[in-house]
Amino acid sequence: MKIFAAIDIGSYETGMKIFQISKRNGLKQLDFVRHRVELGTDTYRTGRISNTHMDELCSVLEGFNQIMASYKVDDYVAYGTSALREAESTMIILDQIRIRTGLNVKVLSNSEQRFLDYKSVALKGGKDFDELINHGTLFIDIGGGSTQVSIFEKGILNSTVNLPLGILKIRSLLRALEPGRSKYIELLNEEIVNELFSFKRQYLRDKDIENLVVIDDYLPYMMQKFRGAGAPDEVTAESYTAYTDEIKLKSAEEIAKSVGIAPENASLMLPSAMLINHLVKDTGCKRVKIPGVTLSDGIAYDYADKAKVIKAVHDFDMDILSCADVISAKYKCNGYRQQALLMTSLAIFDNMKKIHGLSKRDRLLLELSARLRNVGRYVSLSSPAHSSYSIIMGTEIIGISHVERAMVANIVFNSFTDEFSYADFNNEELDADQSLRVIKLAAILHLSASLAQNPKKKYAKVMAALKDSELLITIQSKSDITLERGNFNNRADCFEEVFGIKPVLKYKGVNEI
Repeated sequence: MKIFAAIDIGSYETGMKIFQISKRNGLKQLDFVRHRVELGTDTYRTGRISNTHMDELCSVLEGFNQIMASYKVDDYVAYGTSALREAESTMIILDQIRIRTGLNVKVLSNSEQRFLDYKSVALKGGKDFDELINHGTLFIDIGGGSTQVSIFEKGILNSTVNLPLGILKIRSLLRALEPGRSKYIELLNEEIVNELFSFKRQYLRDKDIENLVVIDDYLPYMMQKFRGAGAPDEVTAESYTAYTDEIKLKSAEEIAKSVGIAPENASLMLPSAMLINHLVKDTGCKRVKIPGVTLSDGIAYDYADKAKVIKAVHDFDMDILSCADVISAKYKCNGYRQQALLMTSLAIFDNMKKIHGLSKRDRLLLELSARLRNVGRYVSLSSPAHSSYSIIMGTEIIGISHVERAMVANIVFNSFTDEFSYADFNNEELDADQSLRVIKLAAILHLSASLAQNPKKKYAKVMAALKDSELLITIQSKSDITLERGNFNNRADCFEEVFGIKPVLKYKGVNEI
C-alpha cells in the first residue's frame, strides 16, 4: 500500500488529491484540496506569469507540502498544464517552484494532458467504460486554454481535435469587450458557433453520436439538480438543454447561489455549459454524462497502472494506434504497403529483444512510425521524407508526448534514404538516450521499408529469428521478391552497423513453410 499525491497546476485552479493505492482496494481518495490561482489570465494575455501569481502559487504549493507531510505521502507527481506550457519563461517558472517549494513539476503537452483526463474517465467507469464507447460517444475535455473533442465509435478512438475554446480565454475575451448581460450571451454563442463550424463539417458529418462525456471542473455541480433521475452523473439531453437555457438568463451570482459555488467559478461554468448545449443540439445525442473527474484522478491512475498496482480496464495503446490509423487513412496510405511494413518491423523488433535493449514503449513508437511512414506521399512524391516529418510534427496524437512525436517523426524521416546518416536527425529536442532509441528504431524501419515497396504485393507471413551473428528474415509469399532482395541488401550494412548483427533475407513459397 502507498499514499500518493497527485498535484495539478491548472490555468485557473491548483489542486491536489491524496490517494491510498493498493492491489487489494485499487485507488481510494483520501483528500482533495484546491485553491483558485488564475495563472492563465497572465499567460494568455501577456505570455508571462506575474510575480503576484507566482507568490500565490508557491504559497499554495508550500501548503500542499504540509498536507502531504501530515498524510506521510510516499510519492507524488506534479504536473502543469497550458498556463505553464504556453508561458514564455517555463523553465524559469519551474526552477522557481523547485527552489521555493522543493517540488519538481513537469509540464504536460496537450496530448499527454488529455490522455490522462481520458484515463480518469476509464478508471471511474470501470467495466462499463468499454460498453459506453462501443456506441457513438463524444468526449469533451474542457480546459482553460482549449477544449479537446474526441470521437469514439465501436470501442475505439476514431478522431480527436483540439479547439481554441478554452473557458478562461473565452471569458477574458468577452469581459474585455464590456458587454451587458444579454449581449454577453449573444457574443458567447457567436464565439462558440464560429469555432464549432469547421469541426462539425469535418468531423461530425454522418456520425451517430449517442453520448456526450464531459470533463470539466464546474459542470459536475450542475448534476446535483438531476440526482434521483437515473445515474448520478448522467442526464438526458433534453433535461440538460432545458436547464442551460434557463441558467443562461441568470447572472453569475444567481448561478453561483443556485449550484453552490463561488461567483468567479460560476463565470467559468457558463461558457462550459453553453458549449455543451451547442454540441448536444449539433449531435442530437441522447444523454450527457459528467463523471466529475479531474486531471489528478488521471495522474493517480497512470501512476498506479505503470507501477502495476492496478489492472488496466482498457487497452489505451490501441487508442493511440487507432488515432494513427485515422491519420494514415486521411493521407491514403493504409494499404498493403503499410501492412507489409508493419508486419516486418514488428517481427524484427520482437525477435531481437536480446540485442536491441528497447522497451515496450519503444515498440509502440515503432508501430506508430510504420503506420505513419508514408503519409508524406500524399503531399509530395519527390520528397516524402520531409513531408511525412512535417505532417507528423504538425499532427497531435493523443497518448504520446511532444518528444515522443518528435521521435516518431525522426524515425520516419530516416527510413527513406538508402543510407541514413546520424547527422540527419533533427534531434534538437531529443537527449542522448532518446536519440539512440531513434537510431535503433529507424534502422529497423529503414530495413523493413526495403520489403514494402510494392503497394499491391502481399506477404502471407514474415518471420525473424536470431542465429549466431545473423538475423534471418523469412518471407512467405506467392510473389517474386527479386527487387525487394536488392533493396534489402543495399540497406543491410546500415542495420548491421547499428546492431552488430547481419540481416539475411530468406524466401519461401506459401506451401513451403
